[in-house]
Amino acid sequence: MPSIDLIHISEIHAFYLRQIILKSRSFQNADRPTERIVTASLIHSCKREVLPMVQNKQLSTNRNYKDTIFRMLFSDRKNLLSLYNAIRGSHHDDPEELEIVTLENAIYMGMKNDLAFIIDTNLFLYEHQSTYNPNMPLRDLFYISSEYQKLVDKKSLYSSVLQKIPAPQFIVFYNGTEKEKDSWVNHLSEAFENLSSDPKLELEVLTININEGHNPELMKQCQTLREYAQYVACVRRYAKEFELNEAVKLAVDECIRNNILSEFLRANKSEVISMSIFEYDKEEEERKLRKAEYEAGVAAGMKDGMKAGMKAGIKAGMKAGVADGISKGKILAKKDAVSSLITLGLTVEQISSALKVDVETVEQWIADK
Repeated sequence: MPSIDLIHISEIHAFYLRQIILKSRSFQNADRPTERIVTASLIHSCKREVLPMVQNKQLSTNRNYKDTIFRMLFSDRKNLLSLYNAIRGSHHDDPEELEIVTLENAIYMGMKNDLAFIIDTNLFLYEHQSTYNPNMPLRDLFYISSEYQKLVDKKSLYSSVLQKIPAPQFIVFYNGTEKEKDSWVNHLSEAFENLSSDPKLELEVLTININEGHNPELMKQCQTLREYAQYVACVRRYAKEFELNEAVKLAVDECIRNNILSEFLRANKSEVISMSIFEYDKEEEERKLRKAEYEAGVAAGMKDGMKAGMKAGIKAGMKAGVADGISKGKILAKKDAVSSLITLGLTVEQISSALKVDVETVEQWIADK
């Protein structure tokens, strides 16, 4: 496959293109029919959605942003401290207490890990997600390992003195449309295969729903989070009626008029519009990919099910046929025995009892002779 210039396309599209390359290479090596069907479907979906945009280089906005609006808002220490206080029920008032330790080179699907900071000797990893991801515990395991490598002097690991490290806490702020709960917890051990006892390694991720209408007490305690939720809801409302570019612009203008993130939106209007378009498109693209995966899985499952059903049907048919043949053979043997038993002088009733056949059937067999 020829090399493709990815400079002017979004990171999410670049990710999909890498998947096309990888899937194309693995397609011929796929052993199972299910795997081949799913792989083929994903390749087709990626090519249909992404390649035309790459070839034409016609995107509605510059997609080189790695930041999100959530990260941009809460990279401000004052806003981040307000969010921390709301989550913890604490009352810190000095933003300088926060030691920001976010790894700037930690990128997943083109998006930076949002926020990592130390306060009260604890290490907190905050991340925003617009789609449900059950793999967050595994992602956070990789991330926290990198954090500890950065924070700890490697030489001290060989010392006889115990190396103390900040205790981690992992929180995801979710504003997708797939989940309705106010909060839930995912564990790393959910990913372990053949887990037969208590896991020897565990990591717990708390996800908090920050859509408008969820967790009202938390929203009450953090004004920036509440107004961010209002802004997202406004974008989605306009996106139902207008093209995305226009919907975002209308949402930004309305929020400024209604004093929702107004200062932030005025100061960063063009960047916010571009990032909002990118984030909304990314959310839709991920949803399309998951739908394609689901549909391909259903189709593959149906094909495998039909194949298994036919195999089981043939086997059952053969078994039933053998049983039916044996039954018919026994009946013919009894019918042939009637003549001999009559010759021996047995009555119809005696023949019926001996062959375990009703009298009417014996009489019919005699008449047929």
